[in-house]
Amino acid sequence: MTPSARLAASIDLLTAMEAAPRKPADAVANSFFRERRYIGGGDRRAVSGLVWEIMRAWRRLGWHLAQLGATPTPRLLAAACLVFQKVPPENIGTMFADGRFAAGALSLQERECLQQLATKSLNAEGMPRAVSLELPDWLVPELEKTFGNTLEQELAALSGSATLDLRVNKLRTTRAEAQKALAREGLHAELTPLSPWGLRLPGRLPVTSSAAFQDGRVEIQDEGSQLVAAILGVAPQMRVLDYCAGAGGKTLALAMMMENKGHIAACDVAEKRLDGAVRRLRRAGVHNVERHLLSVGDKWAKRRAGSFDRVLVDAPCSGTGTWRRNPDARLRTTQQDLDELLVKQAQILDRAAKLVKPGGRLVYATCSILNAENSDQVEAFLKRNAAFKLVPSDSTELPESLKNTSMFALTPFKNGTDGFFAAVLERSESNEAAVEA
Repeated sequence: MTPSARLAASIDLLTAMEAAPRKPADAVANSFFRERRYIGGGDRRAVSGLVWEIMRAWRRLGWHLAQLGATPTPRLLAAACLVFQKVPPENIGTMFADGRFAAGALSLQERECLQQLATKSLNAEGMPRAVSLELPDWLVPELEKTFGNTLEQELAALSGSATLDLRVNKLRTTRAEAQKALAREGLHAELTPLSPWGLRLPGRLPVTSSAAFQDGRVEIQDEGSQLVAAILGVAPQMRVLDYCAGAGGKTLALAMMMENKGHIAACDVAEKRLDGAVRRLRRAGVHNVERHLLSVGDKWAKRRAGSFDRVLVDAPCSGTGTWRRNPDARLRTTQQDLDELLVKQAQILDRAAKLVKPGGRLVYATCSILNAENSDQVEAFLKRNAAFKLVPSDSTELPESLKNTSMFALTPFKNGTDGFFAAVLERSESNEAAVEA
């Protein structure tokens, strides 16, 4: 594709995203490219790269355009982003060309707007704090409570590009062998600093077409997610429940830690997500997992009350910890969304707690950076459930910096991972302390 055609495709993708404001941007992008299979891999990366840069600067770009009295259309947002990227004006003018697969020439009004932007800085004085931080206004106080004086650094890291992390499947290979296999295909991965199974690649690379991925030697999984699985401290003889399993990313890691022995129940309320785990489990060579769809009136959980050594609750959450990958989510989440999630998380925790056997452990986890969804949620659970207490993890798979911890909160700024939280809660050996109904 020509630069003009790439720009036109970027504007079309932005337009598609604006037309589906409640749909995640990556889902819109996947549909967009599926419908345009003529766009090759390199062009897809260029198109999505520009769109994601615009998403990361959405409020600031819109603010600058509003200051000039301009409407922040997808076309003008793309042009403004190129200006702030210091693309020469003549190059921008060439990219906005006329033609069948082009963006169309800039109007006189658009040119005048871009000329004024060229004298400005993206992070301008006088810009409201929520705008400069690329946040909805309501979320600033929540994040100030969480991060205090380090808020700007944390958000800057969350605005950066995410790495591509892989988890080596020890059921099929070793980390060193997987690293060599990837290198033979031109994918030069480094060892992750925290996870004992992790490999890291810079940015978006065609990992899924590699032999190491296709035969189940590696799986795509952020290092923070790997550490959530690690903190459970599972062993081969255990009965383990992944209560909100989704497509099974952490289920796969648990099966590997258990050496394909013992028993894992992977549950979810969404059949489509559970079905998505089948191919992943087969590819990884995992056969100690039972899948179960949770539904209203289902007696499955009641019959298994108090029977699991370990229960993982990877709770539905705001996803604020994944903003590097989903920059659009910053502005899509509302206060009402958070309020509803807090109620749902508490309900799920209470239900899952009944499935932990005396002396067993419950791990509550989110991919959120908000205290309200993390430590505050754990504190409220402990007040409701006298049978549980926070205990240090006994996992031998955690790095030295996290060993014997009862809670961790990972962030891109502090740890180089997505934002993840996990807490280890142990049920009393005595049956006298009841779990709340």
